[in-house]
Parts: sequence; structure tokens; C-alpha cells
Amino acid sequence: MAFNKSLPQIAGLVAVACLATGVLAQTAYPTKPVKIIVPYSAGGPADIYARFIGDRLQKTLGQPFVIENRPGAGAIIGTDVVAKSPPDGYTLLMMSNTHTVNESLFTKKPYSLMRDLAPISPVNYSDLLLVVHPSVPANNLKELIALAKSRPGALNYASSGPGTPYHMAGELFKAMAGIDVVHVPHKGSAEARTSVLAGNVQMMFDAITTMAPLAQAGKVRAIATSGKTRSSITPDVPTLDQAGLPGYDAVIWLGMMAPVSTPKPIVDQLNSEIRRIASLREVKDIWAKQGAVPMYMTSAEFGKFMEQDIQKWAKVVAFSGAKID
Repeated sequence: MAFNKSLPQIAGLVAVACLATGVLAQTAYPTKPVKIIVPYSAGGPADIYARFIGDRLQKTLGQPFVIENRPGAGAIIGTDVVAKSPPDGYTLLMMSNTHTVNESLFTKKPYSLMRDLAPISPVNYSDLLLVVHPSVPANNLKELIALAKSRPGALNYASSGPGTPYHMAGELFKAMAGIDVVHVPHKGSAEARTSVLAGNVQMMFDAITTMAPLAQAGKVRAIATSGKTRSSITPDVPTLDQAGLPGYDAVIWLGMMAPVSTPKPIVDQLNSEIRRIASLREVKDIWAKQGAVPMYMTSAEFGKFMEQDIQKWAKVVAFSGAKID
């Protein structure tokens, strides 16, 4: 059979084939293990849901999603690692509204959240639960506020560190209730929780996903939840708004980010997969039992959401006077 194609035609076909191969190589993701950095200690909500999402991404995408806890400095240490990582989709950040608070709380950081990191997708949100140690002589919010006012500076509240949702929920509580309680930061939520369970610190705001079982077991006393409506897993516990602080609203939300300039196809792929996972009926049911509610946004919508959250907490930081150099 005669071969009729000219050399220029052959060269053109080869070029097209190489281009197609290159495109496929660029869009094939992931081809090796992906690291999800959690800038908090193990055992907290970010760690738990990073492992939950990572396990399901691994099953779908065929590569290991390895969780690495890098706590410290109010989530700044681990976040900076991600911000300085190659923008190739193989180092991701499991973040929370700690990060949006930090934009105004810390006067100096080695990165800027919206400049150095790219939004991928939110994951979920959950209410916080205000609890006290059983030794505290207060059974409801009004009694707790009255106790704090009668003993200014005598009560302490724990948090997992400066700028965390637990810290800012406490500052918002102080400001709205007009009370003087002392912030006691810890290295992580597990350590803060342990302090309250031991009675070393009188109270804390904690993720309802982890604290509700302890309250139900009588190890702490539940005072109120922090969202706009009562939680389905603590239906007998009023919100702070219902219990005497109208307008109080502070939740913990989680999301995923990547180094800025991560290719859009990778960001879009991860966004699509996380949204798919969060929309599964079995996942919704599991999260509902834990008090977590899925969040669905495109990466662009998530970016706008974070910008608004930065502005919201900047006002609380300014009002509370909390600043960290």
C-alpha cells in the first residue's frame, strides 16, 4: 500500500498527537499521593473531617490522601507550609473560620489568606456548644452571666488557641453579655476540652460534634448553642439568642484551600468531588448525627464567602480589642 502523506503532514500529525498527550498529562490528577495539612491538633473537627473527606477522595481518585497535622501559632504554622508549597494540587489545606479571623487578629503573618491561597470548597459547618464544668453554680445562660458579673475576672474560658472559633465565640459572648471572663488558650481543642473536663477551666465553647456526647454523659453541663436555630442533636438546649443574647450567632465552618496559582482544572475537580461527597445521602446522615451541615459552593462562591467572613470577624476583633503582634 502506498504511503501518500508528505513529511509536513506527518510532522503536523505528530505535533497534534504530542499536544493531545500533553493535555492528557496535565489533566490527569492525581498521579501520586496528596497531602492534606491540618493546622490543628489531632482529634478536633478539622482533623476529623479532613480524614473523612480524604478517605473518600482516595477511594474516588485512586491515590492516597495523607493527613498531616501541623498545629501551632493559631493555625499559622501549618497554613504557611501550604502557602509556600508548589501550586500543583499535591499539598492542600484543611482550614476553618480561624483563618478568616486571623486576617484581622494577627498584625503580622507570613502570608495573606486571599493573596497566597486559592479557595477550593467549603465542607460543612456546625454549631458550638457553650458548656461549664458541673462544679460551676449555673444551670442556664442567665445564671452564668449573673455569676460572671458578680465575680469579674474570676471565671475562665478555654479555647484551642487565639483566633479559633472557640476563642472568638467567647469574645463575642463577653462583649454581648458585658462580662469579664478570662481567655485561657490551649495548643488544641482536645487539650482545651481536657482542661474543662478536669475543672481546671470553668467553661468553653466547643464544636457540638465533639462536645455534645460529653454533655449528654453528664461530664459537662450544656448551657446554650451558638447558631441561629437549635441543633437537632441537642434539641433541649436553647440557642444563646433564645436564652438571653438576641442576635448571637457564631459557628465553626471548615473548608479546603490550595496554594495560589494551583491550576484551575485541579481546583474545579476537587471542588466537584468534595461537593459530590457532601451531597451523598449516607454522608448527610452521618454528619446530621454529629451536628454538622454540608456546605455547597463553587470555588468562586467560596472565595466571596470568605471575604465576607473576614469582614464580619474584623468587626468583632475591633470591638473586643483582641490583637496579637
